[in-house]
Amino acid sequence: MKAALAVFAMFGIASAVKAQDDKTLLGAGATFPYPFYSKLFAEYNKATGMQVNYQSIGSGGGILQLTNKTVDFGASDGPLNADQTAKMSAPVLHIPMVSGAVVITYNLPGDNNLISLTPDVIADIFLGKITKWNDPRIISLNKGVPIPALPILVAHRADGSGTTGIFTNYLGKVSPEWLSKVGAGNAVNWPVGLGGKGNEGVAGVVKQTPGAIGYVELIYALQNKMDYAKVKNQKGNFIVPSLASVTAASNIKLPADSKIFLTNTEAKDGYPISGLTWILIYQEQNYNNRTAERAKKLVDLLWWNLHQGQAFAAPLNYAPLSKEALKVAEKILKSATYNGKAILK
Repeated sequence: MKAALAVFAMFGIASAVKAQDDKTLLGAGATFPYPFYSKLFAEYNKATGMQVNYQSIGSGGGILQLTNKTVDFGASDGPLNADQTAKMSAPVLHIPMVSGAVVITYNLPGDNNLISLTPDVIADIFLGKITKWNDPRIISLNKGVPIPALPILVAHRADGSGTTGIFTNYLGKVSPEWLSKVGAGNAVNWPVGLGGKGNEGVAGVVKQTPGAIGYVELIYALQNKMDYAKVKNQKGNFIVPSLASVTAASNIKLPADSKIFLTNTEAKDGYPISGLTWILIYQEQNYNNRTAERAKKLVDLLWWNLHQGQAFAAPLNYAPLSKEALKVAEKILKSATYNGKAILK
């Protein structure tokens, strides 16, 4: 699937941009929504004949490519921070696409899928303070569940990652120690653990290592048949990550610029490590000798994503945009311009 989508990858993003193929749009970034984008762009190609070459290189990589203007769009699971915004040469629009779950996945022998974990236990595992699976705090949450006396290996992202941004934003909200010692962002100095590139890399480390624990987007755990945890939310309920619990967490009013984290939701049925994912474009599309036609094709793709494309979200366990969120996304996209004039009428 991935090889089919990245038909032009062998030539590199920069060389593809130079070709300015008017039948190909170029994007790069988040691995979190890659399964959704893969389906989305394949269907768009069937419907319109337009090829979308999306490179799943992590949110940090996508932001860098957009900064360097070597892609038509970047993709990120976290809004641009102040430093990233300052490096952009012009205002950037954040267009929300869907919401998803970052799940705590692990590799333990025996029948122990959906173990229960609390925010403080998760934080202390990733801080390196809980080092064995048979720690009394884990056992007390999972009475009667077979949990072996294995050492814990933490797996985390090695690249700049919006999935990391969502996860560390959550940890920063639930653990003052995490916030003060590590902080939140797409890239942090991990106290312990082994890094993997992309959601795929973290899933690979966990799957291959007994005793490992990591964080990936829900679809990666499902596709790889990996165990994952229920997480206690702010209302005290242990929530299974699912389409329904992500939808509950994402049912909030978005700000006008859509820049918001969904983590540590107050929704009683909401999964607490949920997050939006965005496509990022320059508001003014006349740059690097771009044509008005290319700018229109990009905006047409994103409009399709927000409407027809939403039908492909739920089957892949992503939550489609709510009606209210869709209105915010439409307004943001309608603010895209070419030579100062609105591209969408």
